[in-house]
Amino acid sequence: MNQLDALKQFTTVVADTGDFLQIAQFKPRDATTNPSLILKAVQRPEYAPLLAQTLARYGQRPLDEVMDHLLVRFGCEILTHIPGRVSTEVDARLSFDTSATVARAQRIIELYQAEGVHIDRVLIKIASTWEGIQAAAQLERQGIHTNLTLLFSFCQAVACGQAKVQLISPFVGRIYDWYKKQAGAQWDEAAMAGANDPGVRSVRRIYQHYRQHGVATEVMGASFRNLGQITALAGCDLLTIAPELLAQLAASDAPLARSLSADGAQAEVSPPLSHTEAEFRYALNDDAMATEKLAEGIRAFAVDTFKLEAMMKA
Repeated sequence: MNQLDALKQFTTVVADTGDFLQIAQFKPRDATTNPSLILKAVQRPEYAPLLAQTLARYGQRPLDEVMDHLLVRFGCEILTHIPGRVSTEVDARLSFDTSATVARAQRIIELYQAEGVHIDRVLIKIASTWEGIQAAAQLERQGIHTNLTLLFSFCQAVACGQAKVQLISPFVGRIYDWYKKQAGAQWDEAAMAGANDPGVRSVRRIYQHYRQHGVATEVMGASFRNLGQITALAGCDLLTIAPELLAQLAASDAPLARSLSADGAQAEVSPPLSHTEAEFRYALNDDAMATEKLAEGIRAFAVDTFKLEAMMKA
């Protein structure tokens, strides 16, 4: 049994890509997208027709509406290759506007429904700002399920649990990147690998807290840099993995054991937590890594959205 098949025994495997032609070979249950992945895809010849067709049909409409049609077109194509859900992201430039995020999410769902896609097959991705989390809480009450992304801190996870969001995507690789950069020449790769990786530790803490306190929100580790980060989180509810790393897992027959379990989470006692808005903002501000990476992630997704819009205008 290769490592990919072994991982599927413990964890739901999700493909992190806009390249739906690659998806079928790995047989993931779900798939996730973001503006950067869609931008990368539409620059390839095999996907350029999707952009051209979307523009031909909707190009006279407002740019933000054309963008949503393009995202939904990719999402619908992805859903033909997987049995589960696709995550589609709200414009990162709305990350600090609760009402605008809710309205955009509702429109994306309406576009999917117009294509015959059931609401339960779509997760709306929203940045884990305070405003984004409040938008997700409203959407969940309407039956629209959400995936809270750009999650780097424990306080973000606590607030998402309070909001009863469907799923969170704590980022492993970007946390690792930050701590490695901070350490500079003092970084010891071997000592900080596997279970000691700071990104892995972050996800383990969130997973254990949720399971211990009966939080139903699904935990999906994201943003991986290497196989060690993935295998150290075997047993997490879901893991969203780029095609390159999925291929490496499929090519490896090294043993893979379960690292996380709900039973194991009960052994580590932590107090139940909740955050007011002020407490959340202070806790996030007190975490330099999370503050920097959240802001950086929003900026990066916004830049790629601008690039997509520029392609549409051209």
